[in-house]
Amino acid sequence: MDLDTLQFIEPHWLWLLIVPLALLIQWLRKVIARRRDAKQLAKVRELPIKERHPFFGDSLFWLFITVATSLLIAALARPVIVASLVNQGGIDLVVLLDGSASMHVKDVPGDRWKRSTRFLRTLGDALRWDNDRIALTLFARIAAPQIRLTKDPNTFFFFLDHLSEKSPFPLENDTSWDTNIELGLYWGMRVIEKDEELLGPSKNAPLFLLISDGQAWSGTVDESIQLAKSRGIPVVVVGVGTFSGGFIPESSNAEESTASSIYSVLDRKSLHRIAEASNGQYYELGRDSDLNLANQIIDSARQRVKTSPPEPKLEELYRSLLLISACLCAMGVLFLNDRNELLIQAIGSGLMLTVLYVLFG
Repeated sequence: MDLDTLQFIEPHWLWLLIVPLALLIQWLRKVIARRRDAKQLAKVRELPIKERHPFFGDSLFWLFITVATSLLIAALARPVIVASLVNQGGIDLVVLLDGSASMHVKDVPGDRWKRSTRFLRTLGDALRWDNDRIALTLFARIAAPQIRLTKDPNTFFFFLDHLSEKSPFPLENDTSWDTNIELGLYWGMRVIEKDEELLGPSKNAPLFLLISDGQAWSGTVDESIQLAKSRGIPVVVVGVGTFSGGFIPESSNAEESTASSIYSVLDRKSLHRIAEASNGQYYELGRDSDLNLANQIIDSARQRVKTSPPEPKLEELYRSLLLISACLCAMGVLFLNDRNELLIQAIGSGLMLTVLYVLFG
């Protein structure tokens, strides 16, 4: 705690410190007078300890009350200190997750969809949630935005828990075999634009994270890539699947055409092309640990964060002052001799706390 950075948000309350200052002066005069009287009486008789040391007893109570009052007034002025200097720049990570039928292929542990959601959980753990934000959009034949840009890890992990078992795009819908990456990129762009409409331009560096096996494209992907590139948003691509591949599972509806005869493999070449065309990078699940891969993606994004002067992070002190004040009042009560006086002071303290609750409530 650096007291050199102490400042008051509402300093106009500080003029009230004249009251406890006057009380302190009066208290000192009273203690000096008692001390003088005690010396005179000590010449004619032996005095008890409390009379020989007038600082104790009710005098100490009033000292505690005076100091507590000073702290209460200081709390009204809302003192703050600079707790730390923080750089407000982070990353805005928009995850575009392929949910098409080929993501159900089991050529990786679980299947491609489950493998992707496990990686996203590791990615979420690696983010700095104080400044970094993440959004999630799913796509297949259609796109379905799930989470707007958020700093709340609970929101992100809540959706992952509900999406971890299977894609929301049903296998029964034969058109869901399609993978419309263009639509996914379009809605990723809309997530960023909507955030700018609501909150204004972000200081964070935007990044698209496309997770897909690259199978069965549709749409004009090049146009979406150029749109992202014009906004300075690279597309980092993470491939999921293997070259050996596997068959897409059958539809649960036997009357409709099934996908059992469709064989799917990782289309690394196509995914690589997307990354290169958008000034992004290509990664692949399984080549390295998920944590290392997540850190590589995040670190590459941080390199694009615009350097800006660090901004002070203020810490308010009024709660601490109120707590100390209450403790001083409680300690002062221990030195009271008169129970009636104790009752009066308790009522006065209650009224004071009521006023503070109204002011800060």
